[in-house]
Amino acid sequence: MFNPILAKFKLPTEILDIINHENVLVPESREQLVKLAIGGQQSGFYEVAYQVADRGRVLEATVTRCKNGVSVNYVEPYMRRRDPDCMVIGDDKPTDKETYKQRFGESFDSVRLQTLEWLRQQSLIVMPFMAGGMDYGYPALLIAPRNAAFFAAALADLQELVPRDQIPDEFTPRGIIYVAPPFRHTHFDGKQVVVHNRSEGLHEVFSYNLYPGPSAKKGVYSMLLDIGEAEGWTTLHASTVKIITPYENILIVMHEGASGGGKSEMIEQIHRQADGSVKVGENLVTGEEVVIQLRESSELMPITDDMAMCPAVLQQDQGKLVIKDAENGWFLRIDHISEYGTEPYYEKITIHPKEPLIFMNLDGKPGATCLIWEHVEDAPGQACPNPRVIVPRQMISGVIDEPVEVDIRSFGVRTPLTTKDEPTYGIIGMFHVLPPSLAWLWRLVSPRGINNPSINDHSNCMTSEGVGSYWPFATGRMVDQANLLLEQFVKSVNTRYILIPNQYIGAYKVGFMPQWITREYLARRGSASFGKDRLVESRCPLLGFAMQSVKVDGNQMPKGLLQVQYQPEVGFGAYDQGAEMLTEFFKCELKKFLVPDLNQLGRQIIECCLDGGKVSDYLEFLPMCY
Repeated sequence: MFNPILAKFKLPTEILDIINHENVLVPESREQLVKLAIGGQQSGFYEVAYQVADRGRVLEATVTRCKNGVSVNYVEPYMRRRDPDCMVIGDDKPTDKETYKQRFGESFDSVRLQTLEWLRQQSLIVMPFMAGGMDYGYPALLIAPRNAAFFAAALADLQELVPRDQIPDEFTPRGIIYVAPPFRHTHFDGKQVVVHNRSEGLHEVFSYNLYPGPSAKKGVYSMLLDIGEAEGWTTLHASTVKIITPYENILIVMHEGASGGGKSEMIEQIHRQADGSVKVGENLVTGEEVVIQLRESSELMPITDDMAMCPAVLQQDQGKLVIKDAENGWFLRIDHISEYGTEPYYEKITIHPKEPLIFMNLDGKPGATCLIWEHVEDAPGQACPNPRVIVPRQMISGVIDEPVEVDIRSFGVRTPLTTKDEPTYGIIGMFHVLPPSLAWLWRLVSPRGINNPSINDHSNCMTSEGVGSYWPFATGRMVDQANLLLEQFVKSVNTRYILIPNQYIGAYKVGFMPQWITREYLARRGSASFGKDRLVESRCPLLGFAMQSVKVDGNQMPKGLLQVQYQPEVGFGAYDQGAEMLTEFFKCELKKFLVPDLNQLGRQIIECCLDGGKVSDYLEFLPMCY
């Protein structure tokens, strides 16, 4: 064996054969990977390129050494965000996803062997890490060409790198990520393709591109979902925050949703105007602005940013869902930070980091400070909508590492402008309170909403992100994940459920303000119940209960922001048209779950929706904690 460290890896012979040569690096540290990312170039500028048959040298990305880290930029704008159709399944195990054979007309076996042979001929990075973290995670491995060290560094930040001198004597990976960029051109017509190949005890992820979103980020998510499905638990697509109000009330909120649903924003401080006031929204028909004074914001202690593990060992039958962060670093989207002063907290962290950071899709210059509001352009005058920075958890002040019980479980939806002249499904008020059975349906349907900034999807039509809003990353069957989620709802009798829109409420442009205002309001109430007398059944049953009134720090929210039909610019007619759109969408999506293996209670809840159930009907299935 060329490298005795490799003897610690308990791997199939064919994989050991690939990595058993002298040009293999097992990383000593994150610092080593960051230095390798620029390929030793004194200029501070490095090109990541590969020889491709019949095309010669193909440049994939550039890496720039900045004062505060490395800035990675992809040559093609298409490669700067995740393609929602990149996943295919390379094995024959049960799945509802498109298989490799279905898409490409042949078995994956041949291309898998070609990929392994290509890797055998490269100088490699072989990096052990813990998928899901040291405490509750699983051993995993990255095998990538050495000139893609930035990719390895990104993964080391997102998950838990196991340094070379800390590898246990027996390290048996449950997952392996292979990186082979040239195959995107030779086999897949330039498209992002990530092939998942599941075998007994091993989940392989073949990444044929260098954007880490579908593989180093969501590929690890897929591993955890696959392992959890076998063990009877799941990993939620959610941010979580502990909120401590100026009155020392404490509340833990977990916010789920499709990409762009406000997960990262839920753990941000509320955005204020220059004078300290808070602009809740602007009516785009009348020009009226809703501005409030919020004397003090609550203290925020982040817990998760995107992936919340719910392993069975943490569920202690205390009536609340217990979660733990599945990541070691956060892949923050910063498209909303367009100028200095927008988000001082993250600006400070990224300008003066304790360790060099990894930036993506930002206009970094050699030797200069990479600034998170200077987004690279996809075309002249067109900023990339998916600028990113990876921030290790230890750099986040107040971050909580221990498992926590969830008090309120919310769901975010990107909603469009809605008026009498343009009725749409943007009829969701500032927040709605949902019976558990109805909250479960929202997670089956998971509307993606408008103008999603994270993926290559230019449609503004309502589409589904799929069960749990993590379905794009799951490899098995929808019904199995639906049943696992329902089991959570049945057991979490003391967790409450809400629904929050972002971008628009009726005719008002609101951005992410609804979740920030809701967060402040609910935290100030602390453990106080919503109270049946404060709730009214929504005109659209799918929206559960609306609030009769909401007052935050002495500021009364306009009724039209709570119950959209009362906005004169919307009215009951446009509201009902939007409700019909939402209802038809739900019915279309929910029919997919009516398969023989669906939990019987789940079948009854879905049939209630298909039969036009009322809010009171949903209360019959599971008790609601007011």
